Amino acid sequence: MKVSCPTCQAQVEWSTANQYRPFCSERCKLIDLGEWADESHRIAGEPDRQQIENMSDEELMEMMAKMQVPPKK
Repeated sequence: MKVSCPTCQAQVEWSTANQYRPFCSERCKLIDLGEWADESHRIAGEPDRQQIENMSDEELMEMMAKMQVPPKK
């Protein structure tokens, strides 16, 4: 079975012989990992309420900036 590499869209054989599956190469795998690390990729969801309550004002402002949410006045 062939699938598209999530990074470059190249057709890749989905088999145990491909150590990088679903990626075509280590390079594409590392590019994807970097995108998760710099938060270009993220899973949508609500932040943990308890975590928010324990954040400083600076941390909250930074999180809102990343989420592109204007602060409430």
